[in-house]
Amino acid sequence: MQPKQRRSAAFVTPALLRLTPTHWAWIVALLCGVAPLFATQALPLVDLPQHLHLISVLHRLDDLSTLFPDVFERRVQLTPYLGYYYVVSWLNWLLPLELANRLFLAAYVAGLPLSLAFLLKTLKRPTWPALLSIPFAYGDSFAWGFLNYCTALPLAFLTCAFFVRTIEDAPRRRNWAIALGAALVSVLLFHVQVFAWLGVALPFLLLTTPAPEGVKHWRSRVPAILGVLPGVLLFIAWIGLRVGEPAEIAPGQPWKSWGPMLSKENLAWKTFDQNRDEFLPTLGNMLPDGSDQLAVKVAFALAVLGVVLALATGRDQKDGVVARWRIVGLAGLGVLLYFALPFDIRGYMYYLNTRYAHLAAALIVACVPPLKKEWTDRTVWLGVALAALTAWPLWKGFKEFDAESKPLAELAADAAAKPRVMGLVFAPGSRVMTHPVYLHASTVIARERGGLTNFSFALTPHSPLKYRGEPPPTFPSEWDPRPWSQYASSYDHFLVRGVHPSQLFGARLDSDFFIAGQRGDFFLVRRR
Repeated sequence: MQPKQRRSAAFVTPALLRLTPTHWAWIVALLCGVAPLFATQALPLVDLPQHLHLISVLHRLDDLSTLFPDVFERRVQLTPYLGYYYVVSWLNWLLPLELANRLFLAAYVAGLPLSLAFLLKTLKRPTWPALLSIPFAYGDSFAWGFLNYCTALPLAFLTCAFFVRTIEDAPRRRNWAIALGAALVSVLLFHVQVFAWLGVALPFLLLTTPAPEGVKHWRSRVPAILGVLPGVLLFIAWIGLRVGEPAEIAPGQPWKSWGPMLSKENLAWKTFDQNRDEFLPTLGNMLPDGSDQLAVKVAFALAVLGVVLALATGRDQKDGVVARWRIVGLAGLGVLLYFALPFDIRGYMYYLNTRYAHLAAALIVACVPPLKKEWTDRTVWLGVALAALTAWPLWKGFKEFDAESKPLAELAADAAAKPRVMGLVFAPGSRVMTHPVYLHASTVIARERGGLTNFSFALTPHSPLKYRGEPPPTFPSEWDPRPWSQYASSYDHFLVRGVHPSQLFGARLDSDFFIAGQRGDFFLVRRR
């Protein structure tokens, strides 16, 4: 062994020896939590192909071997999706894109319980219940590919913790205020809906967090207020630009406003009963057999067990009555947003209230009261068991999806360079996943070969990219490709799933078009 290697080993070994059983429990739980992400080459997330395509465009915007420089350009105004796209694009300089994205998502899955543990420690609560949040890193929002929203959640928990420490930790208020400002801006750059929860959570913490100088010493709260100011000003600037843009009102059409922004025509609501009935299924619904729902139910059962143990054995209480209930209040605000907000604000925000289920659930299980230390040392291993229970069915499901989706990736080899791909996906569903994971399948071909598709998130105002000129013409919704033929002249590749190409192209399949490749359920048709 070389001297440098010996020095490294000498440093690592004592560090490992200093790890307590609780530390090892956390390490094992986090490894279990991220394991499903590494079970497959392609993750089964509906919007992920769109995200990766835009990140590839962002990363290769000057690459003349692609269509990207001719078709796309950066959107100069502030958009709240910058965080995810740019971070993965920067990682792409070091790693292949899909690996960079997978490592970023691993940081999110591990970061959810870690950031929640940091918040709980800040609130003088036990940290082990944060492990109960691991199942909620997956579920409905993750399956749809709402990655900007998901990855903003750990940043939001950190923001709350920094806010509280800015008030309580008088000697280091300036440092905590700087961290608070950076975290809050980061949340906005990832997703505005998580920022909206902070819009009610931070005032709640401002009123309920005691300062060492006393309740009436208002100056002790000024650094916390100043810390949130950059994020608030940035939000005001963004919302002014966003709301100020004229909305295209087209009643009944997808992705368009059906009326003025907050009019009854433009708001779509779920009933209270519907939201109540969907809460638990929303938290774990990626697998058709429902096996990922078990970990969700066990997480809440373990939280209830923690409450029972706290009541039965007594618990250590060092904080005041009001401060003790802060985590409950934060959870209550998440639940309130889930039940009180509309499902859609058409033309502006979609799938609005349902996303808050994951945030509310993570905070609910974190409300377990403090236990005596001997019980805390035992219950942390319940979190490890839950993480394993989360990982196993998802690992198996993701592996099955990997085998099912490989033909799509292989089909890219049959496409020409710089393709203009129209997605004719009449069957977006999967045999091994519940969500329509092949809805944006054509984007996989376009990304691999440096081309474009008939539908791209570059059309949306929250994307960091936009079209240089007019976007390619396409049917109103990618969910219904039936009126495809009137737009086909703008494309030279067609990815077909759900029907045989002969049913679409008829006699022209032998004259103007040809089947360039077939892999599994997918056909690639090219123009001659």
